[in-house]
Amino acid sequence: MKKQGYAILMAFILIFALTGCGNKSLLSAKEPVELTMWHVYGEQAGSPMDTLVEEFNRTEGKEKGVRVKVTELSSAAKIGGFLLETQGDSAQEMPDLFTCHIGDAIALGEDNLLDWNDWFTEQEQSEFVSGFLADGKADDGSLLVFPLSKSTQLLMLNGTGFARFSAATGVTYDDLSTWEGFYDAAGKFYDWTNGTEPFCAMDYPIRAVELNALEHGAEDFYTEDGWYDFDNAVFKESWMQFARALAQGHIVVSDLYSNTQVMTGEVLSGLGSSAAILYYNDTVTYEDGRSEPMDLQVVPMPMTAGAEPLMTQAGVGLCAYKTTEQKAEAASLFAHWLTEKQRNLDFVTSTGYMPVRNGAFDSIDEVEFADPGYANLYAALKTMQETYTPLAEVRFTDYYSRVHTLYDGLRQMQQELPRRAAAGEDVEALAEETWALFRSIQ
Repeated sequence: MKKQGYAILMAFILIFALTGCGNKSLLSAKEPVELTMWHVYGEQAGSPMDTLVEEFNRTEGKEKGVRVKVTELSSAAKIGGFLLETQGDSAQEMPDLFTCHIGDAIALGEDNLLDWNDWFTEQEQSEFVSGFLADGKADDGSLLVFPLSKSTQLLMLNGTGFARFSAATGVTYDDLSTWEGFYDAAGKFYDWTNGTEPFCAMDYPIRAVELNALEHGAEDFYTEDGWYDFDNAVFKESWMQFARALAQGHIVVSDLYSNTQVMTGEVLSGLGSSAAILYYNDTVTYEDGRSEPMDLQVVPMPMTAGAEPLMTQAGVGLCAYKTTEQKAEAASLFAHWLTEKQRNLDFVTSTGYMPVRNGAFDSIDEVEFADPGYANLYAALKTMQETYTPLAEVRFTDYYSRVHTLYDGLRQMQQELPRRAAAGEDVEALAEETWALFRSIQ
């Protein structure tokens, strides 16, 4: 019995020792590990993410032995291409941490990235919005992109200019709630300015076309190779509604970010990401030097009249390139710290994003916004969160590179189409030219 008891005791000691070794941290404050990071938060302005990184380095990172160093800022549209180029260039090292879309992550190779399922327990994951987590998963269930924030599209307007337009024409913000009203208002504004100013610059027009088509009952309009089924009649009509307005100069595809064109008075409004609020100024400065208060107004993305409204669910998440176990642990430490509930809420409400933890949206009601524009934004976001159905963006390889080729082509065409329409050319035929451009991109 003594021998048996001794054996059991030794077995417990051995198990405890092995378990202890398995859980032993590889991090040391005496020998800190550095993680390089690329992100998309604040390419055009002082970055709230950089502020958080600095805080982490002063506190949790310093205590545990992790230092995060931001080495690149980019846009969500460009970072995927940069990452692929870097991965194929032996002379340049991949960043340890980076933000990207799930499509970009899959293109980098699932085996090359950390699976956050290994670092966040089921209980921890249950505290996050399930749809946001699903948006970062590969087909095999591995969680490659951990949600930090999510954005959607809505309409931001120069409130001072809109007040003048409204007084002269009777168009109200309520008229902008539907696509029909939006395009009608765009035509009235163009006429009111004697054909000199478009009403709106659109950052992601293809997404607006998609949601409008889906609200009209279009079924799946993607092909197996991740592009569009041009025989889908409902999708084409949604495109043509956009294209007619474009051909007449009522709207434009933005130069890159519509906020710049709103702030310089080139357009009255911008349809784009909620995160664009980070880049809006308090004043509109016109080309002739005049300036006036922006009085930024924000309304939900238009919807199809009589339909169930849809909203895009967009935004990058955090990826970690797989190298060493020590760096994996360091990445996990940073990801946990970064997504702590109050910290995440503070971050998103300073950047125009939606929080990623369950119930956090309700806490926004308690936030006191110093900037009225931010208060308007989150009032619009709350309306959309309560009444719109979110849809994740597509994740096809090379999809976004083709979309940006389309946008570049439309930017070229919109320089001439309004002149030709004003000269008497048939608007429907001009709109068909944009459809032909669309079809030409494979």
